[in-house]
Amino acid sequence: MSDRPNGLTYAQAGVDIDAGNALVERIKPLAKSTRRAGAEASLGGFGALFDLKAAGYDDPLLVTTTDGVGTKLKVAIETGIHDTVGVDLVAMCVNDLLAQGAEPLMFLDYFATGKLDVEAAATVVAGIAEGCRQAGCALVGGETAEMPGMYADGDYDMAGFCVGAVDRDKVLPRLGDQKVGDILVGLGSTGPHSNGYSLVRRIVERSGLAWDAPAPFEEGKTLAQALLAPTRIYIKTVLKHLKAGRVSGLAHITGGGLIENPPRAIAEGLVARFDWDAWIPPPVFGWMQQVGGVSDLEMRRTFNCGVGLMLIVDPHDLPDVLEGLVRDGEDAFVIGELAKA
Repeated sequence: MSDRPNGLTYAQAGVDIDAGNALVERIKPLAKSTRRAGAEASLGGFGALFDLKAAGYDDPLLVTTTDGVGTKLKVAIETGIHDTVGVDLVAMCVNDLLAQGAEPLMFLDYFATGKLDVEAAATVVAGIAEGCRQAGCALVGGETAEMPGMYADGDYDMAGFCVGAVDRDKVLPRLGDQKVGDILVGLGSTGPHSNGYSLVRRIVERSGLAWDAPAPFEEGKTLAQALLAPTRIYIKTVLKHLKAGRVSGLAHITGGGLIENPPRAIAEGLVARFDWDAWIPPPVFGWMQQVGGVSDLEMRRTFNCGVGLMLIVDPHDLPDVLEGLVRDGEDAFVIGELAKA
């Protein structure tokens, strides 16, 4: 193939291959830092292998999840704070795995932008690696797509994909084991996590505050820093209780809040009866409700309202579960019980 003096290049079309290669080199050590039994977490191949036997499984079922961060990314992009949304991306996927009783094993990400900013992208991936370390799963690969014309300057989007495993006899929910009087245990959230940010951004707009203004509900942080608090990852504190059979159902409280998510983990004929006065949500929720004039029902079906995870526990197992979670650093509390529908 002969050279043409006026021929176009990929770079002239808006795609910088050298920048993409530079990003890969930046993130290779990040991926290596997430190595775990079963995965070598090396980048560059066309796919990633995982050895389930090396991870200690004999008769596992594989579980897969995928998710994004939603319009919380707009806050990160508008403020230039990119170091936490990667944790969010991992959290949204791995916490969903817990709802099936599964342990996260390997994670992949998809990062898309109009023009690749290596520094910003590397910061995002550093957050992804941190989330993987918190979750005990390996960052085994991903895709960076530079697509000029698809995204405005500075914009990016991303999606996460996670594979987990659960022993066949530990799959959740165990609907047949649930009964009236089982206890609902809530695990505290760090704030809105990664849901409801289209409403959050409208509330901030109504407040008239700039992103760099002091947060009215959290001392020592700007409004952006407080609202970008990453989603809590519950794997290392909760998984041991799932493997011990102490939990019959689990709901990750994401979009749809405490109204839509709990029924997904509860047997037919039963319903979650919450004691809404049993816990005090983080102050951010009270601020948003007041500034936005949001009703209680709208808050409860949009946000987690301070409960990032809901466990269904037999009363007999409640002391072990509560004491174990609190000992491991979780803010765990009883939020209600199962009742007849």
